[in-house]
Amino acid sequence: MTTATHTLDLAPAARRVAALLPAIRPEQLGDRTPCPGFDVATLLDHLMVLTGEFTHAARKSPTDGPGEPSAAHLDPDWRSELPDRLAELAAAWRDPEAWEGDTRAGGLEFPAAEVGVIALNELVVHGWDLARATGQRFSVDGASARACLEFARSFEVVVPGLFGERVEVGEGAPLFHRVLGTEGRDPRWAP
Repeated sequence: MTTATHTLDLAPAARRVAALLPAIRPEQLGDRTPCPGFDVATLLDHLMVLTGEFTHAARKSPTDGPGEPSAAHLDPDWRSELPDRLAELAAAWRDPEAWEGDTRAGGLEFPAAEVGVIALNELVVHGWDLARATGQRFSVDGASARACLEFARSFEVVVPGLFGERVEVGEGAPLFHRVLGTEGRDPRWAP
């Protein structure tokens, strides 16, 4: 990866995800999302878990890895807890030392700079998933979109469980649409 990852700021993506939460209605929790196999509640549980996991990774105090996301495990206080976790995640990766050396995430060891980009990618793509599923808009800053596109394109083949089958959007498509297509999302997806 050639991105100057130590300059990436997770805060814009984290704020955009947090901004989606107040508009999510209880009756939407069972609605499907663009993320295969995830309804809104399962996606929220995944965001709750990954914010903690990647915050620990930034601080070099990793956990044993998250369990499978599940609507049944969604913390009933997600509306108040998730914004705090998102802010904490962004703050942890603001520390330049978070990007140095190696760390663990998902039970595996990686260079910390790669883990930071993975954390950003999770926020960006799952933020879009959540927005689309709940009828909201989601935008991404250029630096985040470029980092996510470079990350997704670094894989020569689709990695099962990481990305879906690539969706052709064309090189002339907006940058964020290219990110989505490369990661197996159709930018035209609608519930």
